[in-house]
Amino acid sequence: MTLKNEKLSKDAFFKEREEVLQQWPTGKAVNFDEAVEYQRAILPEKRFGEKLSKAKAEKVTLIQPRAGVALPSEHIQLLQYLETEGEADLLPTTIDSYTRLNRYKEAEDGIAKSKETGRSMLNGFPAVNYGVDICREVTSVLKKPVQVRHGTPDARLLTEITIAGGFTSYEGGGISYNIPYSKNHSLEKTIAHWQYTDRLIGLYEEAGISINREPFGPLTGTLVPPCISNAVAVVESLLAATQGVKDLTVGYGQCGNLIQDVAAIRSLEYVTRKYLDKFGFSDVRVTTVFHQWMGGFPQDEAKSFAVISWGAAAAVLAKATKVIVKTPHEAMGVPTKEANAAGLKATKQLTSMLKDQSFIDIPAVIMESDIIMREMECILDKIEELGKGDYALGTIAAFQAGVLDVPFAPSRYNAGKVMPARDNLGAVRLLDAGNIPLTQDLKDFHKQKLQERADFEKRPINFQMVVDDVYAIGKGFLVGRPH
Repeated sequence: MTLKNEKLSKDAFFKEREEVLQQWPTGKAVNFDEAVEYQRAILPEKRFGEKLSKAKAEKVTLIQPRAGVALPSEHIQLLQYLETEGEADLLPTTIDSYTRLNRYKEAEDGIAKSKETGRSMLNGFPAVNYGVDICREVTSVLKKPVQVRHGTPDARLLTEITIAGGFTSYEGGGISYNIPYSKNHSLEKTIAHWQYTDRLIGLYEEAGISINREPFGPLTGTLVPPCISNAVAVVESLLAATQGVKDLTVGYGQCGNLIQDVAAIRSLEYVTRKYLDKFGFSDVRVTTVFHQWMGGFPQDEAKSFAVISWGAAAAVLAKATKVIVKTPHEAMGVPTKEANAAGLKATKQLTSMLKDQSFIDIPAVIMESDIIMREMECILDKIEELGKGDYALGTIAAFQAGVLDVPFAPSRYNAGKVMPARDNLGAVRLLDAGNIPLTQDLKDFHKQKLQERADFEKRPINFQMVVDDVYAIGKGFLVGRPH
């Protein structure tokens, strides 16, 4: 395989497509021209990109849950409940773990067991097994736009079936759905697989059908410094835009310090726009998504609502275009539909109350944003240099060199040298920057911020801070102080 960041030719794409559609019998039912006409008939108010574009113009933050179960009728009931009782603006279809790993036979067994037992024996919706028609049953009965959310290194067949099935937004990327999720998938393969997904969406664009694309922002969701997750989002945006994607939603996972969280969204949108324009993609639309806290949750429901509400407030004060909502059952496994709706309603209350307020232009946010943007550009420019202008090749070289390094990721293609910890105000800093190519003054800034915490806590800067911080929110704190 010779990987390059260049648009796949139609010949190469359609040759690969013949193999992709053979992966499971439902693939043979996908007809691109018929799917384009089906998508064309979907009303504007049910199109993801249209709703995001309107929200951005009106400076409102939309709310979206995660949700997915094994059987179509139950999945439809769940989503209908979340759009009515939960007041969701946007809807998901979360895909099950077997499908994410292309293990369609096991997904088929899960469907059979779900029918036998009367309850979902899969942790999501097995869209590939059901095929185009059943996907259309799901998307057509809902009033709100629906997105595919998953975690799949090789999502080519899933993309074909779900976009033909009427979904108008698709999440993921070759880095963000590999490094945080998988141990043995090579970046070369997953970036190539996602070039296929993005080229398919580019072909829909060429046919006049806009499909929203969302790189997965939080990565491992555990103390990820904004410069790292933001840099990955920019790279995945450039790779997608190269294949013809025109509508991108870049994301970030809440870290917990309000100033840093607002600054992260501010810098993410600014730098994504800057780099897309730099490489000639000025016609690509950019919106943002803020993910509520992705780490450990309190067991207590009332305490969980506090965590959810803090994420909701941060999202709306950052003027994120949408927020992905957690549930008060986060610490206990798969939530009930009632708990899922409760998290949505708590978030809706915050986004409504705070919609006229913004933190993006306050001095502390601007200062933090400037730091993040400088860090992002250190990383992005080094990736470009390593790839000799090619961001696909540069990304592979960057992970090999530790220039890109995701904390706590399972992938053996990730250096794992970067170590984050919170400063005295709870912002995530770099205890060890590994091989991330920051300037000396930026490294000194991180060291100084952690030293302030060390002095306050009367202990040295060390790995115990990291351990304490990972478990802190579950215990009711943001910063893991020694007791």
